[in-house]
Amino acid sequence: MVRLVLCCLACMAVALPAAAQQPRLNADYRLIPQQPVESGDKIEVIDFFWYGCPYCNELQPPFERWRKRMPADVVLRRIPVVSHDNWGPHARIYFALEALGEVERLHLEVYRGYHVEDLYMSRPDVMEQWAVKHGIDREKWLAAYNAPEMARKIQRAKELTRSYDIQGTPSIVVDGRYLTSTSMTPNVAAIIPVLDGLIRQAREQRAETSSK
Repeated sequence: MVRLVLCCLACMAVALPAAAQQPRLNADYRLIPQQPVESGDKIEVIDFFWYGCPYCNELQPPFERWRKRMPADVVLRRIPVVSHDNWGPHARIYFALEALGEVERLHLEVYRGYHVEDLYMSRPDVMEQWAVKHGIDREKWLAAYNAPEMARKIQRAKELTRSYDIQGTPSIVVDGRYLTSTSMTPNVAAIIPVLDGLIRQAREQRAETSSK
């Protein structure tokens, strides 16, 4: 009987969906010093990425599927990682798209340009041609890409990369406290169930705090 019970428990553990398992501290995620959360009553999820990262590119299909089913109490932010000066031009691309309101339409196309079309996307002339090809007015693109505030935005991205202790890409931070990365999961897609678990954890933590 004992063996039968143990066998049943083992089978239940195997059958338990990955999304329902509790992420393991210092295995699936790690804690970082609490960072400001801008989402108010909603749980903040930040995607720290670099367009040149092959793992970020590989993450996009499962991450997009997650984004489409994202819980109503969650807000997604994206922050380009600038841990090296030569990553600055890629951050510039994101901030230009953001200024033009084109992130949702063209974020994945930037990955495609770099990883599939093999474009040298750090070059301003290449990005100018790319933008026009994707339906952005040339003058509007140039104004956004060369905006005076661009240097400040890239510097801020550098500061956030340091303050959130981003050691690699892609990294995802939940509620300014819980950080997971594909370096902590057995494969790239496995970061999604960890993300779901961290959202549940953040939700429970918020409920506990508000009840005190």
